[in-house]
Amino acid sequence: MASKFCVSLTHSKDNTDKATVGFVVANAAVGSGKETMVFLSVEGVRLAQRGFADGIHEEGFAPLRELMDNFGKAGGTIYVCSPCFKKRKLDENNMVAGASIVGGAKLVEFLSDGSPCVSY
Repeated sequence: MASKFCVSLTHSKDNTDKATVGFVVANAAVGSGKETMVFLSVEGVRLAQRGFADGIHEEGFAPLRELMDNFGKAGGTIYVCSPCFKKRKLDENNMVAGASIVGGAKLVEFLSDGSPCVSY
């Protein structure tokens, strides 16, 4: 059984349901003892900006900001796609705690160890 788990998240305010569910699943994985990584790409990179997730709250779920905070506190890792982040001209000095800007090679490295990955 794999000891790692990846959630690839390509949405933020363009699809708050997918953004929320992605972090719900990530919290379930890290809570079950898996080394868990969320890879933010495309519009998902906007979630790496402090304050961006504030106010996103899908009915039936905890607020997205709370889900993200809990994920970090539980030891989860957030990797942010460098080209996607730069394309959107986002601020590297305004990142949420625990987020790191990385190239695609970091995702490949994580997945090459046999990690399952779900995408939202």
